[in-house]
Amino acid sequence: MPARSVVVVGGGISGLVAAWQLVEQEGLPPAEVTVLEARDRVGGVLLRREVAGNPVDLGAESVLTTRTEALDLIEELGLTAELHRPTGVPASVWSRGGFHPVPRGTMMGVPGDPSLAAGLLTPEEVDRARDTGCEHTPVTEDLSVGDFVEQRMGPAVVDRLVEPLLGGVYAGDARRLSLTACIPALAKVAREGGALADAVAALTDRSGGTQARPAPPFASLEGGLGRLPEELARHLVDRGVTLRTGTEVVALEHRGEQREAAGWDLTLADGQRIAADAVLLAVPVPAAARLLAGTAREAAADLAGVRTASMAVVMFAFPAATMPPLERSGFLVPPVDGRAVKAATFSSAKWPHVGDDDVVYVRASLGRAGDDAVLEHGDAALARLALQDLRTAVRQDRGAELPDPVEFVVQRWDHGLPQYDVGHLERIAGVRAAVAGLDGIELAGSAYDGVGIPACIATARGAASRLVARGTMAR
Repeated sequence: MPARSVVVVGGGISGLVAAWQLVEQEGLPPAEVTVLEARDRVGGVLLRREVAGNPVDLGAESVLTTRTEALDLIEELGLTAELHRPTGVPASVWSRGGFHPVPRGTMMGVPGDPSLAAGLLTPEEVDRARDTGCEHTPVTEDLSVGDFVEQRMGPAVVDRLVEPLLGGVYAGDARRLSLTACIPALAKVAREGGALADAVAALTDRSGGTQARPAPPFASLEGGLGRLPEELARHLVDRGVTLRTGTEVVALEHRGEQREAAGWDLTLADGQRIAADAVLLAVPVPAAARLLAGTAREAAADLAGVRTASMAVVMFAFPAATMPPLERSGFLVPPVDGRAVKAATFSSAKWPHVGDDDVVYVRASLGRAGDDAVLEHGDAALARLALQDLRTAVRQDRGAELPDPVEFVVQRWDHGLPQYDVGHLERIAGVRAAVAGLDGIELAGSAYDGVGIPACIATARGAASRLVARGTMAR
């Protein structure tokens, strides 16, 4: 490797953005930047595949547009003209034997007006959820989202609304996820002791909250969001960045503190060793913990303590000619209802660019943190479970029968989602403090500042900039 070189470990969206930032914004010569990815492809949890003749997303399918980072990156890559917005068809919660619209003016399932959740909540549960005008004892420490909302609005709001909405982001347990890390706006409400419903109503007054209409705050790309890392990788290679897939880093060693000797040695799975002046780790937390174990034990231990959730996506292609109309963008399922499926997206109803005259696409999500039993089924059995729930849902909702799919694909995401448990921000602050004591290393990825794509982009850009600002890399 040439002098003043940097290796980015991980070719997901975070690693690719970090390399892009180093080259495009920080001015590093592309020949000095190498990206190593253990899988045989780039993209991480952004993945598209052809199913029944069309490309469809089997990972993340959209980016949040209330943050600008993803849209800015898309513009830099010249893809803005290929953005697609959802059709605006509403989503629902499938619970208690029926389908209930996600109330307008909710924040991660917390309602600004509990009366709008009537039906999903019983009259008694609606009354319990009313805290308008109430004052509460200020909360001085981090607590779980579920515990906070239950204290203010009762367990039913957590079980029927917060769990499915928050679970759609983290695939986690609301009673373990950190309020401060996951919903910082509501953590401020907790610290101030104000009424939760009043705060949510004020915060969602302009946006409409989770169920915003007519312009849901999401976007995708023509051909699927999985195009984003593909295009980014192509731009990097075209500029001269070295990008190697199928290349796993198994060990990381810091060479020393003397300026003339400082740097890093990376050992690959095939025994090859690579020397670099700086390293940017953009890998999932289990891999980051393993790689840091020899040089930053405290950071490694903290990262090893971050729980992860596994999940699976089953994408079905149904014949359009015999498919009943699906007048929803999909539905969420509270864990308390005991279904195998935690959510379903009627992709062809939600996105104008998905599907064609011959096939309609529906995707089902399965698996939650701490409840991996359903994922122990083989692919065929997992698809049967998902299809059974989908058929029951359409029968209850539309009084119609789903036809047999013409094709399905199962995509598993093992340990794909870090869990932002209570105390997560303090844990990550400790990790960063420990790593800051080492010359020439930074961290990026979904475990640090948010699991969404815009947050990962921001974290990756920041890590790349710090790597240069700390003086390890010359501009």
